[in-house]
Amino acid sequence: MDFSFNEEQELFRKSVREFCTKNIATRASEIDEKGEIPHEVLESMAGFGLLGITISEEYGGSGADFTTAAIVAGEIARADISMATAVYYLVGAGWGFLMNRYGTRIAKEEILPDVTTGKKFLGIASTEASGGSDIASISTTMEKRNERLVINGAKSFISGVREATRYGGGYVTVVKTDPQLSHKGLSLCYMPVKDTSGVTTSIFKQMGREGISTGTIDINNVEVPEHYLIGEWNSGFYYAMEGFNCARTLVAAACIGAAEKALESGIEYIKERHAFGAPLAKYEGMQFQLADDYTRLESARLLVYKAAWMLDRMYVEDRISQNDVNKAVACAKLVAPTTAFDIIKDVLTWYGAYGYTREAGLERGLRGVYSYIIGAEGAQNIMKLIIGREILGKEFAPH
Repeated sequence: MDFSFNEEQELFRKSVREFCTKNIATRASEIDEKGEIPHEVLESMAGFGLLGITISEEYGGSGADFTTAAIVAGEIARADISMATAVYYLVGAGWGFLMNRYGTRIAKEEILPDVTTGKKFLGIASTEASGGSDIASISTTMEKRNERLVINGAKSFISGVREATRYGGGYVTVVKTDPQLSHKGLSLCYMPVKDTSGVTTSIFKQMGREGISTGTIDINNVEVPEHYLIGEWNSGFYYAMEGFNCARTLVAAACIGAAEKALESGIEYIKERHAFGAPLAKYEGMQFQLADDYTRLESARLLVYKAAWMLDRMYVEDRISQNDVNKAVACAKLVAPTTAFDIIKDVLTWYGAYGYTREAGLERGLRGVYSYIIGAEGAQNIMKLIIGREILGKEFAPH
């Protein structure tokens, strides 16, 4: 059992950190304050091969595994702890992988090269105003009509609405294709947003992740080609759960990256800051809290990279069951966001009055990470339900 990155992974991690420090960290405050990721940042990420990294090489990606993709998520979040840039990256990497795996060749040739080159945005549209975790109860419908797919409904709390409208692109969209079959009557399709007849959008004002938008998509008789169907008709629930496992692993990795950066900053601060004639780091109370935070971070990191490793084994070697992956990913997603939030909060407190200023930058991380506690890519209690179901068996799943 090896708990370290191999030589190639470590060299890659260092190169990504250098890139992110130069191209993202220097723009982090601007991203939050201006409420957008500068397009030149996205172009530089694409040029470095980070956007759509899990997409296969024939469509411009790297075909990277999820351990590699998790490394990138963590490094991006270190550079921009608001999570905005990490969100842009991880939805494309997670749902781009799913589309690469199950989309039709004509759709992939049309869409994915623009995702990997940063020309277009790719995200996930599953959540609706009535809720997000119970996707079997969604009301957005899709039917076949004259060799077209016709979609009606509305999606809410969707990441990247402004970006998809501005740059082009669209969403892996969860739709109901047979209302009588509950979760077995769902399908997935790709739905473009920009200049699409029948699509209207609006943007929410968020408390965090200011650099990437969140909004609503109203869908009124939107027609898309039949080849935009992803996978088989009425099998969308299973594809969506697979996609959420991919995205949740990268979310958890991003949270670890943000927490790691905050803790490193805090360590340097308590070494330098003096109170009552001694550095703060000399006091046992400070050391005890640091020890707890460090231990929690290391524990969360192990869960995250175990989940990534299991995803890779499942896809590459078919050695790991889907149930075991579900459990591992839910554990990582349960632990990583709360660990990151608590660590950033502790470091902010160590900074005292300075921590309460925007100049310190820590509040950006607190606001951003919190989105992954309250619901984005699955709320904490949903992760607990998944873990309980996989331990006890599906017959004990709540109805």
